[in-house]
Amino acid sequence: MDAFRVIIRGKFDHLDEAGRAALAAKGGDLMFSEAGTFTHDVNVTAFTFRCQVPARADDDEKAAKARATEALHAHGLPCRDLDYGVTDMRAVRVRRKKR
Repeated sequence: MDAFRVIIRGKFDHLDEAGRAALAAKGGDLMFSEAGTFTHDVNVTAFTFRCQVPARADDDEKAAKARATEALHAHGLPCRDLDYGVTDMRAVRVRRKKR
């Protein structure tokens, strides 16, 4: 799989009722997608955003972070205190059990 999986953890910054309603409509999916998915705490203050970014031949973690941040901001929800975790799926090797 030629992609990066990016997990962004952060806090919502003064999320209003319209923002809460928009977030509730997005659901709490745990899947990685190009548009990204949110999960959040019960008080809707902290969140985790999962995003899958297609990898181009010359992309690195910095490019993946930038494109995941764009996907996050496309949702239009105010956020702060962002922390990133990036996995280059091109480097992941799957060990299969031999039978």
